[in-house]
Amino acid sequence: MDFKTTNTGDATEVRLTGRLEFTDHDKLHELVDLLGQTSTRRFVLDLSVLEFVDSAGLGMLLILQEEAESREMKMVIRGPAGDVRRSIELARLSEIITIEP
Repeated sequence: MDFKTTNTGDATEVRLTGRLEFTDHDKLHELVDLLGQTSTRRFVLDLSVLEFVDSAGLGMLLILQEEAESREMKMVIRGPAGDVRRSIELARLSEIITIEP
């Protein structure tokens, strides 16, 4: 998994590409650090081009949600598609994290 960050003024947007898997645990630390460095109140994970997410990747999304919440930030997942969307739906993450089309 790779990611690119954009600051829009009112939000920090992170676009994930590739595959979000167990082996990406080190990059999770980078994303958590990013949460601590941003001054925005909204954190958007753009998954529109993410190709795959495994169960560890879903767990990482939950960790990011908890970290955002502890910093009083709103985390949103934007644009999951295909297998990524199905995995998120099966895990019922929409009950915990806001999912935008």
